[in-house]
Order: sequence, then C-alpha cells, then structure tokens
Amino acid sequence: MVGPEIERLIQLLARLPGLGPRSARRAALRLVERRDTLLVPLGEAMAEAAAKVKTCSVCGNFDTVDPCGICADPRRDPSQLCVVEDVAALWAMERTGSFKGRYAVLGGLLSALDGIGPEDLGIARLVGRAADPAVAEVILATPATVEGQTTAHYIAERLATSGAVVTGLAHGVPVGGELDHLDDGTITAAFRARRTF
Repeated sequence: MVGPEIERLIQLLARLPGLGPRSARRAALRLVERRDTLLVPLGEAMAEAAAKVKTCSVCGNFDTVDPCGICADPRRDPSQLCVVEDVAALWAMERTGSFKGRYAVLGGLLSALDGIGPEDLGIARLVGRAADPAVAEVILATPATVEGQTTAHYIAERLATSGAVVTGLAHGVPVGGELDHLDDGTITAAFRARRTF
C-alpha cells in the first residue's frame, strides 16, 4: 500500500510511547503531507539532538553540555539531592519549580522479574554523592509502585550511614481529589501521611 520509506517511518513512530500502529500511520501521513513545514524540520531537529545531546556525568540528566545546566547552576542548593527514576521524572519535578536542589537519576528501578539489580542502576554513584558532607538531605522521589518502593527502601538502607537525612515524597489524596474516586491504597497512604493543620 505504501513504499518502504513510509512503512519504516510508520514502524519507527509506532515504537514511541502512546502511539500504536493506527496513530503512527496518521502521524506519518501528517508528516509527509507537511513535508516542508514538519517532516524536514523534524528530521533536522532529531539529527541535531542525536549528535549533541549527552548524558550528564554527575546526575544522569540529558543536556547538550556536561555537566548539565542543573548541575552547573550555582543557584541550586547542594544540600538537597532528589533521587528520581528517570529523566522524565526529573523534567516533571523541574516543571513544577518546587525543587531547587540537585538530582540523581537512577535510570530505572530494581526489578527481580526484569533482572534489574543495583549494579544496573546509578545507585553506586548516588551513594558516593550522598557521602559528601555538603549533602544534608536525600529525597527519594521514586514512584508509589512495588518496584519504586523496593528501590526506595534499598537506597535508604544503603544511605543509612551517609550522614544525610533520607526522606520520601508524601503519597495520598491529589489536589482536587475526592475520596470516593480514590483506590484503597491511595486513601490508606494519605491517612498514614496525615499532618497537623
């Protein structure tokens, strides 16, 4: 039905999160229809990103410089280190503007089923960074999943002698959330994490 170049474009687009085969076909069609305004500039941007984007040797973030802009920013608080699963989580934290410290990107979560152990993640680098006397608090911002909480507990044990206080993000009722729409686990977590008004 289509040439091999378009079929390859569809297959590559279908690998992206949130795009199945039908969505990939629609996206490919739109790109080809708007070749001059979409396809060519997108191809150039992707080639430039592939050539210039690096992984930060300090935290694991993506940037065009190493160390990344966050690690190199002297206004960031070196006493706080926020541990996140991946760069997507780091970008989500940065989007809120609520954290002004430094980051440690693990590159995944512990998972016995997937064969991911501590040596596959950035845990050794994190332990080394947490041993710095300038680090007063390590914030574990892993997801509220079995793998996320297993990873957080493992890291907390590894950091027990670091001298830094190890904290975790609160879990519970989201802003604007109503109790009758929440699952039992979320309500239980919110109840346990209650605070004084």
